[in-house]
Amino acid sequence: MKNIEFKIGIRPNTSEIIKLYDSSGITRPTNDSNRISKMYKNSNLIITAWLNNELVGIARSLTDFCYACYLSDLAVNSEYQKEGIGKHLINLTKKEIGPQTTLILLSAPLAMEYYPKIGFDTIKNGFIIPRTE
Repeated sequence: MKNIEFKIGIRPNTSEIIKLYDSSGITRPTNDSNRISKMYKNSNLIITAWLNNELVGIARSLTDFCYACYLSDLAVNSEYQKEGIGKHLINLTKKEIGPQTTLILLSAPLAMEYYPKIGFDTIKNGFIIPRTE
């Protein structure tokens, strides 16, 4: 991770987030900047990765810091993937939430093989009511 600076609690501007999402391959409603802005306004744990003042990675979570944390978004610019940035963002998230807190995420289909490699267990006891919009 060449000169990557990690920051906790910084909310990047919406255009930076959209640019990162579009460059990472993550599917998010990047054509709706108001929705992206609202997603971040209502999140309480944001950890970012920066290279020369450019946002190259982000982990966005919702947590109570004592029982459960939902890691909603993990995105790394495709140019910097496979350099350990995503794993470090997850490790920083784990550090922030502490050992009493379960870290939960829903994986994109293309990342299903990634998460077990970095310490996540597959669960089969989850349920979902999908978005309608």
